[in-house]
Amino acid sequence: MDKKTTIYIFGNPDLQLDSLPLHLLPDLCAARPDIEFVEKDPNEEWGDLPADLTVIDTVVGISEPRVFDGLDDFLAAPRLSMHDFDAYTNLRLLQKLGHLKSVRVLGLPTEMDENAALEFITRAVSPVTHQ
Repeated sequence: MDKKTTIYIFGNPDLQLDSLPLHLLPDLCAARPDIEFVEKDPNEEWGDLPADLTVIDTVVGISEPRVFDGLDDFLAAPRLSMHDFDAYTNLRLLQKLGHLKSVRVLGLPTEMDENAALEFITRAVSPVTHQ
């Protein structure tokens, strides 16, 4: 039996502008039972990761959903202490350490309709088969 593709879901359930991916989790699991959607916190240990990682996250500053095929399209937020350590910083660190070969981000705007977001993600994950 083939191993399921895994896609990580980032977000903060306590912040409305960062919770959309988490709200979509049950619908994504129902729409794509062939994919394992896993909620991850950027401030916790992630354990074993696939070399080619796909994540779904809210992206501040975009008005339309977008597929990012790497981290170079993102600007690092100012980091003054470990409290500022975020998903981007963690992913960059994991890449520099050689734990990640590639990172694909399905970025959702902060103000997006859940149905439109679900439709975008369902279309965007269709070609995901490399994990």
